[in-house]
Amino acid sequence: MSIYLYKSIKPVSKISYSILLIASLLFLSCSKQSEISKDFNCETSAYKNLEKVEDVKNLFSIDLPKDWKINLYQDEVQSSIFAADTTKQLTESVLLDVTFIRNKINFDDAFILQQEQENLTKGLIKIKSKEITLLEKPSIYIIYKGKKGNFMYETCHTFIKINAQSFILAKTEIYGDSLVNERLCNSFSLIENIKIHQ
Repeated sequence: MSIYLYKSIKPVSKISYSILLIASLLFLSCSKQSEISKDFNCETSAYKNLEKVEDVKNLFSIDLPKDWKINLYQDEVQSSIFAADTTKQLTESVLLDVTFIRNKINFDDAFILQQEQENLTKGLIKIKSKEITLLEKPSIYIIYKGKKGNFMYETCHTFIKINAQSFILAKTEIYGDSLVNERLCNSFSLIENIKIHQ
């Protein structure tokens, strides 16, 4: 009789162990921060009540707050989703432009120099850049600072290489100097949920 009990308990223990292991892995994968979020010491996002927004060409989608203003754009080479929190003043808001571009991209010195020169003509100075993995793809982010009109201005250009022929440029714009890191982090939480449909 004791042998029978032992045999009947053993499978339950394996099942319990398996359930515990799977639950632990799910918890760790859900709470794992991306490299960019770690670099900026981001905490959880403040955004709730999100809805799925697809680009015109159905190349990608992103979950965005329902009360944001959203515009779609496309041409032969690119498809974009522009989003902004128009419920707040510009100096408290986040502007996000996510564009799928059919073009080659390499994160080499020539690319970095080209980006720096293009943004320098707009009065923006590079303050930070780093190659990372984002959406399980090779990526790089570049932070620029400058002034637009009467406002201090910070922008983060995140390039995500999708394949040899395509990439995504997710550009975050922050105006003013209030809660800049928090607003960048909120933007990163949206960028991290981009879904590629290829």
